[in-house]
Amino acid sequence: MEPTVQNATEVAKKLHSGLGNVIKGRDDTVRLVLTALFADGHVLLEDYPGSGKTLLTKTLGRLISAPTSQSSDGTPEHILTFRRIQFTPDMLPGDVLGVNIFDPKSGLFHFVHGPVFAHIVLADELNRTGPKVQAAFLECMAEKQVTIDNETHPLDKLFFVVGTQNPLDLAGTYPLPIVQLDRFLLKIPMSYVDATTEFEILETHHELMSTAEECGAVCTREEIIAAQQACNEVHVSENLRQAIVDIVQATRENPLLQFGASTRAAIMLQKALRAWAVVNDRNYVDEDDLIHLLPFVLMHRMRFQSGVSNPQEALQEIVAPHVENLVRKGVS
Repeated sequence: MEPTVQNATEVAKKLHSGLGNVIKGRDDTVRLVLTALFADGHVLLEDYPGSGKTLLTKTLGRLISAPTSQSSDGTPEHILTFRRIQFTPDMLPGDVLGVNIFDPKSGLFHFVHGPVFAHIVLADELNRTGPKVQAAFLECMAEKQVTIDNETHPLDKLFFVVGTQNPLDLAGTYPLPIVQLDRFLLKIPMSYVDATTEFEILETHHELMSTAEECGAVCTREEIIAAQQACNEVHVSENLRQAIVDIVQATRENPLLQFGASTRAAIMLQKALRAWAVVNDRNYVDEDDLIHLLPFVLMHRMRFQSGVSNPQEALQEIVAPHVENLVRKGVS
């Protein structure tokens, strides 16, 4: 498939439609998840129990066709479309990454791939496991590879992690450090659906579950990779790029923050904006995109002073002058 913006938007429409048939009342969350996927990033959902995170991620995996070919080195394909990892305090890195097993017949060790070897990985309640396992995810998410006993095993080019954490129950958890949070392109706080949507879910629950179980693939791995490449062709104007720089610089100089956004945060913001435009059927980024995505990209990458009671409002105050300046100049 040609990596063009038009083809990428067609893939986005197919995935959005497929997820919309199963996930009700969360259109913005679905679009944000697809944005992270198309930007070749990862997403962290801060959600309540029973909010549909597993169903969303599993359905996304089913919408991507299962691999049928062999890997480039001729070994059998070991990458699955979807894997769910339920993190617990007693887990070890090998439970996630894989381990070398000794074969007494051959006298050799062979590597048994862990559940991280998949296109879509649901890292459920990631803050429930210890720092050693959390750190083991760093190399996977940043470099798409796993190193065990000084041997490196590549993950697939399409590797997308959906991490979750429960904002209600913090007992027995290990809060993710900033360096781990920084690996997630977007952090999305989720809330309960409204009463009308909840009634619809109750009324059609059986049909929704059947649709989720029976839904087939609507795109291939290659199409998603091409769409990720096409996002680089989305137009970002000089004025908008300057606004990103001004906002990032402002977070570093504001007394409300212990430390602000990094250069990587600025790069991630631009990637997210381009992917968001594709998901919304456009080949350019505008100021509304910037306003909408700023908190999802920046909030988890900064640390506010302890006296700041509402970090969301504080961020809006910091970025407001720069957004107004962008609106005056225009994004063309």
